[in-house]
Amino acid sequence: MPFKPVVALVGRPNVGKSTLFNRLTRSRAALVADFSGLTRDRHYGEGRVGEYPFIAIDTGGFEPVAKDGILLEMARQTKQAIAESDVVIFLVDGRAGVNAHDHEIADLLRRSGQRRIILAVNKAEGMGMAATSDFHELGLGQPRPISAAHGDGIVDLIELALQDLVDPEPEVVEDDGFDDFPDDYDADDENAPLPEGKFRDLPVDHRIKLAIVGRPNVGKSTLINTLLGEERVIAFDMPGTTRDAIEIEFERDGKRYTLIDTAGLRKRGKVFEAVEKFSVIKTLQAIEACNVVLLMLDAQTEISEQDAHIAGFVLETGRALVVGINKWDGLDADQRERIQREFDRKLRFLSFARMHTISALKGVGVKALLKSVNAAHAAAFAKLSTPKLTRELQAAIEQQQPPRKGIFRPKMRYAHQGGQNPPLVIVHGNALDAIPDSYRRYLETRFRNAFDLGGTPLRIEFKSSHNPYAQDKGK
Repeated sequence: MPFKPVVALVGRPNVGKSTLFNRLTRSRAALVADFSGLTRDRHYGEGRVGEYPFIAIDTGGFEPVAKDGILLEMARQTKQAIAESDVVIFLVDGRAGVNAHDHEIADLLRRSGQRRIILAVNKAEGMGMAATSDFHELGLGQPRPISAAHGDGIVDLIELALQDLVDPEPEVVEDDGFDDFPDDYDADDENAPLPEGKFRDLPVDHRIKLAIVGRPNVGKSTLINTLLGEERVIAFDMPGTTRDAIEIEFERDGKRYTLIDTAGLRKRGKVFEAVEKFSVIKTLQAIEACNVVLLMLDAQTEISEQDAHIAGFVLETGRALVVGINKWDGLDADQRERIQREFDRKLRFLSFARMHTISALKGVGVKALLKSVNAAHAAAFAKLSTPKLTRELQAAIEQQQPPRKGIFRPKMRYAHQGGQNPPLVIVHGNALDAIPDSYRRYLETRFRNAFDLGGTPLRIEFKSSHNPYAQDKGK
C-alpha cells in the first residue's frame, strides 16, 4: 500500500473545517450547519487530488487555553490530530478577520514540531486580496484564499500541502480471473467443474461495520476507547457529548472492524436543538449502513420506551444485533435480577440477539461481546444451501403442517435463499397467502436452529405458484 500523508484541518469554531473536509473526501461524512462547536471528535476520511491520495482529519473548534469541560476534551482531540499529521491546514475566517483565538492557535502550531503549516483563509469568495491582508500578522507565511463551500482554490491548496510528500499512486489493473474461462462457464454454480489450471477463491473476510447505538450517556464512547486502548473519542460525563457518527478502523485477533460511534438517541419530544436533529439522522443512517448493531443499555437506569424504539428501528432495517448492558459492575444481586426481568418483558422481540453484561470503563465482558459480534456478522452473511433448506422445510411440515384455510391446506414445495444481511428465505408452493404469522415464526425457529443464525433477524417470504385457471373461476 502506498504511503498516504495525513492532512489535519485545524481552526477555531465555525470557520468551515467540516465543509472543507467533506469537499476533500467527496462525501457528506461530517456534519455541517451554521453552528459553532458542531464537530467534537477527530473524523478521518480518504481524499485524493489527481493521482495523489491522502488522509484528511476533521477536528473540533480549537481553543488551546481551555482549562476544563468539553472544550478541554475537544482541544485534546485536536492536539492528537496535529501529532498524527504530516501537514496542518490552519483554517481561518476571511469575513470575520483575525482574532485572539487565531493567534493562540498559531503559537501552538509553531511549537508543534517540524511539520508543514499552511494558512488557508476560508469564505474568501468575492473578496480578492482583502480577505488575506489581516492574516499576515499570524506569521505563518503566505495566507491562501479559498472557499470550501464553492471549491475555489481547493486544488491548489492541497497540491501545496502534499508537495514533496507523495508519489503518484500506481495504476492497478484488477484481474477478475475469468477472462480466459469458457463462454458458457457459470461462475455462480458452486458445483460447476473448474477449467484446468483454475481454482476457486476463498471468500474475502471483509471488514465488519459495527454501529454502537443507545441513549445518551450509556457509555458508547467509553467502550470504543476501551477497545482501542486510547482516548480516541471524547468520553465525558454529560449527555450529548457525541454529535456526529464517527468511523474508526480497528483490528483485533485477525478480525477487521469499522467502529461507528453514534450520537445518543433521545425521545422525539426532547430533540430541541437543530444540531441534535442532524445527529439523529446520522445515527439512523449509520444503522442502515452497518453490518452489526451493538445496542447499549444502562444497567443503572430502567430500560425505557426509547430503548425499545431504537431496537425496533434496528429490527426494521434487518441488521444483526448484539445487546450490551453497561455499568453492570455497580449493581447488587436484586438490581441485576430486576434488569433481567425488564429486558425479558420490554425487549422480548429481541430474543434472537445475544445479550451481554459489561463494564465499558473497566473492560469487563468486552471480549465475549466482540465474539458475539463476530458470530452475528457470520450469521447475517451465511450462505444457506437450497437442498438443506428444502430438507428442513419438509421436516418442519412433517412435524407440524400449516393450518387449513377452508377446505384447502397450503402446500409448501421447496425453499431457497433470496438474500443476506439479513438472511432471506423464499418458500415456494401453492396457496401460501393463507399461512398465518404463527406458522411463519415456527419456520423461522426451525431455520434459525438448523443454520445457527443467532444474532440476526431472519426474513421468510412466501411465493405461490401462478394458477393458470384463476381467471376462469367466474365463468
